[in-house]
Amino acid sequence: MLGGLCRLDSGTLDTITEMRRRSLKIGSTTGYTEEMMTVLQTEAERRGYAPDSVVCATQAPAGRPHPYMCLQNAINLQTYPMEAMVKIGDTLPDIEEGLNAGMWTIGLARTGNELGLTEEQIAALDPALLQARLANAYQRMRQSGAHYVVDGIGDVAPLLDDINARLARGERP
Repeated sequence: MLGGLCRLDSGTLDTITEMRRRSLKIGSTTGYTEEMMTVLQTEAERRGYAPDSVVCATQAPAGRPHPYMCLQNAINLQTYPMEAMVKIGDTLPDIEEGLNAGMWTIGLARTGNELGLTEEQIAALDPALLQARLANAYQRMRQSGAHYVVDGIGDVAPLLDDINARLARGERP
């Protein structure tokens, strides 16, 4: 949810507000070190984003695509079962991490590393080229097993209702 030079991606705060309204707990996993995350967390908090738990790869037996950071978040948040949780990520290893942890997964194709462009670069890109690159990002995330793929974090909230409906029908990730 942090893009570029510690800038919140568009839609982050609205999505976090909606998640808080639903009484959801928010965990974060990262390949960054604890020292790096201390700086980033301070900046993110200044911008209004403060997850309930942050787990760095250095705090787990192994990083992505292993499930350990997600599992540590579940422990930190005292939350279970894993199939009632959602992993949102912008990389293929994020998706694999969530799947390996037994979670629903949502890929962020437009605002993440799969597309690999800033908002300014996206705005400057030829629309046809943007659509082709975005289609590729969507396809790669789907092929990695993502249950859902959307443009960015601002598109996530409605998917939570769909996941809840699927859980109510007995579906599991």
